[in-house]
Amino acid sequence: MNENEGAAAGPAHLPVMLNEAVQGLRVRENGTYLDGTFGRGGHARAVLARLGPTGKLLLMDRDPTAVAHAREEFGNDARVAIRHGNFADLADWEATRDGLDGVLLDLGVSSPQLDEAARGFSFRADAPLDMRMDTSAGIGAADFLAGADEKEIADVLWQYGEERMSRRIARAIVARRAEAPIARTLELAELIERTIGRREANKHPATRTFQALRIHVNGELDAVARGLRAATDRLKPGGRLAVISFHSLEDRVVKHFLRDESQLPPVRRGLPPPPATTLRLRTIGGAQLPGDEEIAANPRARSAVLRLAEKL
Repeated sequence: MNENEGAAAGPAHLPVMLNEAVQGLRVRENGTYLDGTFGRGGHARAVLARLGPTGKLLLMDRDPTAVAHAREEFGNDARVAIRHGNFADLADWEATRDGLDGVLLDLGVSSPQLDEAARGFSFRADAPLDMRMDTSAGIGAADFLAGADEKEIADVLWQYGEERMSRRIARAIVARRAEAPIARTLELAELIERTIGRREANKHPATRTFQALRIHVNGELDAVARGLRAATDRLKPGGRLAVISFHSLEDRVVKHFLRDESQLPPVRRGLPPPPATTLRLRTIGGAQLPGDEEIAANPRARSAVLRLAEKL
């Protein structure tokens, strides 16, 4: 899950829309289910509790710390298999080759990642400007800002953060790094605040920039698109897909994918008919939102959107 980093934090490690997501998966005792974003296992525990002795739960996470937690808690359960990796690559896992009865994806940054200051996802505390979900691969946000040109930085802030002041911020970053590299979270947050001021009540001016850098560094939107295709490929007929999104960019990817896989393209007057399409999914209801009670108990749930689909 993720949150607006400028807002107050909610209770840590609470799985978002737990009942709705697990009920949407329609877990069968002898089924095989994959949780592609283990985090700290809230959703996984609920799925496992519904499995019988012949059921199977596959757990993935790109964060080595999350994988270590999964192995510590579930490593001795014969029904559970665990893999360190990006859910975008789930179809490469041999354990998925025989098909899946359900796939759960809880997108974005996890509460433990936000709450561990050293990971550099949030500016609530000073920390190295990293933001990688998989700390064993890729380059962190500080390295990106040190090497990218002004246009590339501005494009990332606009595309992934919808930051209207992207060019001004990029210009300030490039000017500042000419004096010294930007290596700390508070250093970047304070630079942005000085550059554009406070424009929105209850939202730090660096919020959109931090979101954009995190999405870019982790290739999140590409992972969502690839993961949805892989999950659909691996689902058995009647298998369910449950996806929880936390901001409009990732939800848009999910919504458009489900639409394209569940609806025939429109026939437009005066144009040739579209090519024949084999639909692979049917959507289950519309977008679901958390209730007031859950939001009160866990403010980080407030922006969550759950979408469900079934393999045809």
